[in-house]
Amino acid sequence: MKKRLCAPMIALVLLLAACGGGGGNEAEEALAGIRGQYLEMSACSGHADFTADYGQRVYTYGVDFTWRREGETLLTLTAPENVAGTTAHISAGETVLEYDGVMVETGPLNLAGLSPIDAIPALLAYAREGFMAECTLEEGESPTLHLICRDPETQPGEGTEGELWFSPETGALLRGEISEEGFTVIQCEISNFAMTLSSEQ
Repeated sequence: MKKRLCAPMIALVLLLAACGGGGGNEAEEALAGIRGQYLEMSACSGHADFTADYGQRVYTYGVDFTWRREGETLLTLTAPENVAGTTAHISAGETVLEYDGVMVETGPLNLAGLSPIDAIPALLAYAREGFMAECTLEEGESPTLHLICRDPETQPGEGTEGELWFSPETGALLRGEISEEGFTVIQCEISNFAMTLSSEQ
Protein backbone atom coordinates (compact mmCIF):
# COMPACT_ATOMS: atom_id res chain seq x y z
CA MET A 1 0.00 0.00 0.00
CA LYS A 2 2.72 2.46 0.96
CA LYS A 3 4.53 1.78 -2.30
CA ARG A 4 1.40 2.60 -4.31
CA LEU A 5 0.99 5.91 -2.50
CA CYS A 6 4.60 6.96 -3.02
CA ALA A 7 4.09 8.87 -6.29
CA PRO A 8 0.89 10.65 -5.15
CA MET A 9 2.60 11.68 -1.92
CA ILE A 10 5.47 13.24 -3.91
CA ALA A 11 2.87 15.19 -5.90
CA LEU A 12 1.25 16.20 -2.62
CA VAL A 13 4.49 17.75 -1.37
CA LEU A 14 4.70 19.82 -4.55
CA LEU A 15 1.08 20.92 -4.25
CA LEU A 16 1.57 22.11 -0.68
CA ALA A 17 4.03 24.71 -1.89
CA ALA A 18 1.12 26.53 -3.53
CA CYS A 19 -0.86 26.92 -0.31
CA GLY A 20 -1.01 30.27 1.40
CA GLY A 21 -3.21 32.66 3.31
CA GLY A 22 -4.19 32.65 6.98
CA GLY A 23 -3.28 29.66 9.09
CA GLY A 24 0.25 29.25 7.69
CA ASN A 25 1.98 26.02 8.55
CA GLU A 26 -1.00 24.83 10.58
CA ALA A 27 -3.19 24.82 7.48
CA GLU A 28 -0.50 23.06 5.44
CA GLU A 29 -0.05 20.37 8.07
CA ALA A 30 -3.80 19.78 8.22
CA LEU A 31 -3.94 19.63 4.43
CA ALA A 32 -1.14 17.06 4.27
CA GLY A 33 -2.99 14.71 6.60
CA ILE A 34 -6.34 15.14 4.86
CA ARG A 35 -4.99 14.66 1.34
CA GLY A 36 -3.20 11.54 2.52
CA GLN A 37 -6.56 10.14 3.66
CA TYR A 38 -8.26 10.96 0.36
CA LEU A 39 -5.43 9.44 -1.65
CA GLU A 40 -5.80 6.23 0.36
CA MET A 41 -9.62 6.30 0.34
CA SER A 42 -11.22 3.37 -1.47
CA ALA A 43 -14.86 4.36 -0.79
CA CYS A 44 -17.00 6.99 0.90
CA SER A 45 -20.65 7.77 1.52
CA GLY A 46 -22.83 10.55 2.85
CA HIS A 47 -25.67 12.96 2.12
CA ALA A 48 -25.48 16.19 0.12
CA ASP A 49 -27.95 19.07 -0.21
CA PHE A 50 -27.29 20.73 -3.55
CA THR A 51 -28.05 23.99 -5.28
CA ALA A 52 -27.39 24.00 -9.05
CA ASP A 53 -27.48 27.44 -10.65
CA TYR A 54 -27.95 27.62 -14.42
CA GLY A 55 -28.31 31.41 -14.36
CA GLN A 56 -31.97 31.65 -15.33
CA ARG A 57 -32.83 28.41 -13.55
CA VAL A 58 -31.91 27.29 -10.02
CA TYR A 59 -32.56 23.80 -8.69
CA THR A 60 -32.18 22.40 -5.19
CA TYR A 61 -32.17 18.73 -4.29
CA GLY A 62 -30.91 16.19 -1.78
CA VAL A 63 -28.75 13.18 -2.61
CA ASP A 64 -27.53 10.12 -0.74
CA PHE A 65 -24.25 9.00 -2.32
CA THR A 66 -21.83 6.11 -2.30
CA TRP A 67 -18.54 6.58 -4.16
CA ARG A 68 -16.04 3.81 -4.94
CA ARG A 69 -12.61 4.28 -6.43
CA GLU A 70 -12.95 0.92 -8.18
CA GLY A 71 -16.49 0.59 -9.51
CA GLU A 72 -19.48 2.84 -10.05
CA THR A 73 -20.75 5.72 -7.97
CA LEU A 74 -24.37 5.47 -6.87
CA LEU A 75 -26.52 8.49 -6.04
CA THR A 76 -30.13 8.42 -4.86
CA LEU A 77 -32.23 11.60 -4.93
CA THR A 78 -34.07 12.25 -1.66
CA ALA A 79 -35.55 15.66 -2.54
CA PRO A 80 -37.61 17.21 -4.01
CA GLU A 81 -40.33 14.72 -3.21
CA ASN A 82 -41.53 14.28 -6.80
CA VAL A 83 -38.15 12.80 -7.85
CA ALA A 84 -37.24 11.02 -4.59
CA GLY A 85 -35.95 7.54 -5.32
CA THR A 86 -34.42 8.46 -8.68
CA THR A 87 -30.98 6.87 -8.89
CA ALA A 88 -27.90 7.95 -10.82
CA HIS A 89 -25.12 5.57 -11.80
CA ILE A 90 -21.74 7.04 -12.73
CA SER A 91 -19.22 4.71 -14.32
CA ALA A 92 -16.31 5.25 -16.71
CA GLY A 93 -17.32 8.85 -17.37
CA GLU A 94 -20.96 8.00 -18.16
CA THR A 95 -23.83 9.49 -16.16
CA VAL A 96 -27.45 8.39 -16.43
CA LEU A 97 -30.56 8.79 -14.30
CA GLU A 98 -33.00 5.94 -13.84
CA TYR A 99 -36.60 6.21 -12.74
CA ASP A 100 -39.03 3.37 -13.30
CA GLY A 101 -36.72 2.10 -16.01
CA VAL A 102 -36.59 5.44 -17.85
CA MET A 103 -33.14 6.96 -18.41
CA VAL A 104 -32.80 10.76 -18.42
CA GLU A 105 -29.78 12.91 -19.30
CA THR A 106 -28.69 15.75 -17.00
CA GLY A 107 -27.93 19.18 -18.44
CA PRO A 108 -24.37 20.56 -18.44
CA LEU A 109 -23.38 23.55 -16.30
CA ASN A 110 -20.22 24.41 -18.23
CA LEU A 111 -18.55 23.81 -21.59
CA ALA A 112 -16.70 20.79 -20.18
CA GLY A 113 -20.06 19.04 -19.69
CA LEU A 114 -20.21 19.17 -15.87
CA SER A 115 -23.71 18.31 -14.67
CA PRO A 116 -25.14 18.50 -11.12
CA ILE A 117 -25.02 14.71 -10.83
CA ASP A 118 -21.29 14.80 -11.57
CA ALA A 119 -20.63 17.18 -8.66
CA ILE A 120 -19.75 14.59 -6.00
CA PRO A 121 -17.12 12.81 -8.13
CA ALA A 122 -15.78 16.21 -9.21
CA LEU A 123 -15.40 17.44 -5.62
CA LEU A 124 -13.71 14.20 -4.59
CA ALA A 125 -11.33 14.54 -7.53
CA TYR A 126 -10.42 18.04 -6.31
CA ALA A 127 -9.80 16.63 -2.83
CA ARG A 128 -7.57 13.86 -4.17
CA GLU A 129 -5.82 15.41 -7.15
CA GLY A 130 -6.66 19.09 -7.61
CA PHE A 131 -3.99 21.79 -7.69
CA MET A 132 -4.34 23.54 -4.35
CA ALA A 133 -4.10 27.27 -5.06
CA GLU A 134 -5.03 28.37 -1.52
CA CYS A 135 -5.57 26.73 1.85
CA THR A 136 -6.62 28.42 5.09
CA LEU A 137 -7.86 27.43 8.50
CA GLU A 138 -11.10 29.30 9.18
CA GLU A 139 -11.97 29.90 12.81
CA GLY A 140 -15.50 29.88 14.14
CA GLU A 141 -17.86 27.80 16.20
CA SER A 142 -16.56 24.80 14.26
CA PRO A 143 -13.14 25.45 12.62
CA THR A 144 -12.83 24.30 9.02
CA LEU A 145 -10.01 23.84 6.53
CA HIS A 146 -10.89 25.76 3.36
CA LEU A 147 -9.21 24.69 0.12
CA ILE A 148 -9.39 26.35 -3.28
CA CYS A 149 -8.38 24.39 -6.38
CA ARG A 150 -7.81 25.86 -9.82
CA ASP A 151 -5.58 25.43 -12.84
CA PRO A 152 -2.13 26.77 -11.89
CA GLU A 153 -2.07 28.77 -15.14
CA THR A 154 -5.23 30.77 -14.31
CA GLN A 155 -5.99 33.66 -11.97
CA PRO A 156 -8.70 33.69 -9.25
CA GLY A 157 -12.13 33.89 -10.86
CA GLU A 158 -10.95 32.42 -14.18
CA GLY A 159 -11.88 29.04 -15.58
CA THR A 160 -13.28 26.32 -13.34
CA GLU A 161 -12.55 26.46 -9.61
CA GLY A 162 -13.41 24.05 -6.83
CA GLU A 163 -13.73 25.08 -3.19
CA LEU A 164 -13.87 22.53 -0.39
CA TRP A 165 -14.33 22.79 3.37
CA PHE A 166 -13.13 19.93 5.59
CA SER A 167 -13.17 19.13 9.27
CA PRO A 168 -9.52 19.60 10.28
CA GLU A 169 -9.96 16.94 12.95
CA THR A 170 -11.58 14.11 10.98
CA GLY A 171 -10.97 15.08 7.35
CA ALA A 172 -14.69 14.79 6.59
CA LEU A 173 -15.86 16.82 3.60
CA LEU A 174 -18.40 19.33 4.94
CA ARG A 175 -19.12 21.60 2.00
CA GLY A 176 -18.17 22.08 -1.63
CA GLU A 177 -18.61 24.62 -4.40
CA ILE A 178 -17.75 24.65 -8.09
CA SER A 179 -17.57 27.92 -10.01
CA GLU A 180 -17.18 28.79 -13.66
CA GLU A 181 -15.54 32.11 -14.61
CA GLY A 182 -16.24 33.44 -11.12
CA PHE A 183 -19.91 32.36 -11.10
CA THR A 184 -20.86 29.64 -8.59
CA VAL A 185 -22.76 26.91 -10.43
CA ILE A 186 -22.78 24.23 -7.70
CA GLN A 187 -23.08 24.55 -3.93
CA CYS A 188 -23.51 21.62 -1.60
CA GLU A 189 -23.66 20.99 2.13
CA ILE A 190 -22.51 17.49 3.08
CA SER A 191 -23.49 15.51 6.16
CA ASN A 192 -22.85 12.01 7.52
CA PHE A 193 -19.64 11.76 5.49
CA ALA A 194 -17.77 8.51 6.09
CA MET A 195 -14.77 7.08 4.29
CA THR A 196 -13.16 3.68 3.98
CA LEU A 197 -9.37 3.58 3.62
CA SER A 198 -7.59 0.93 1.60
CA SER A 199 -5.64 -0.10 4.70
CA GLU A 200 -8.91 -0.91 6.50
CA GLN A 201 -10.01 -3.51 3.96
